[in-house]
Amino acid sequence: MAFRLAAPEDAPAVVALVNAAYRDDTGQAWTTEVALIAGPRIDEAGFLALLRPGSVVLVAERAGALIGCVHLAQGEAGACRLGLLSVEVGAQGMGTGRALLAAAEAYARERFAATRMVMRVVSARHELLAWYERRGYTRTGRLEPFEPGRGERFIRGPLAFERLEKRLD
Repeated sequence: MAFRLAAPEDAPAVVALVNAAYRDDTGQAWTTEVALIAGPRIDEAGFLALLRPGSVVLVAERAGALIGCVHLAQGEAGACRLGLLSVEVGAQGMGTGRALLAAAEAYARERFAATRMVMRVVSARHELLAWYERRGYTRTGRLEPFEPGRGERFIRGPLAFERLEKRLD
């Protein structure tokens, strides 16, 4: 597996990967939110907006094929915000997410001089919260309202985000 920074020309592939991971209705993706939220998770304009100073999308490739991505953005003092962690449905359950998360943490430490990672996870996603906890993230108990993005709508809601944190030093 190789990691690199996403470029604007990656937009169609990243958008397809993210939307498949978050909105899969085949029952194959354990990361799906299809029972909670309908509509696209991201579009090309949203992806391109992430490619700005202090913000990157790291992609994972295997044999030249995109199999994962994660968004990183410099946050409040010493923090890096992590989001959009997505793994191609066929590559889930094979350690791809763990490897991508480790690469994201290393990038945050080395390039953003981050001492902690912060993220928001939909609080109804108990299995995902547990996955992050097994990787050293702590649930803070801080909840924020989830506002559906462009084209999204609640199937079950309202929903909230829970903030998770991990020390990187």
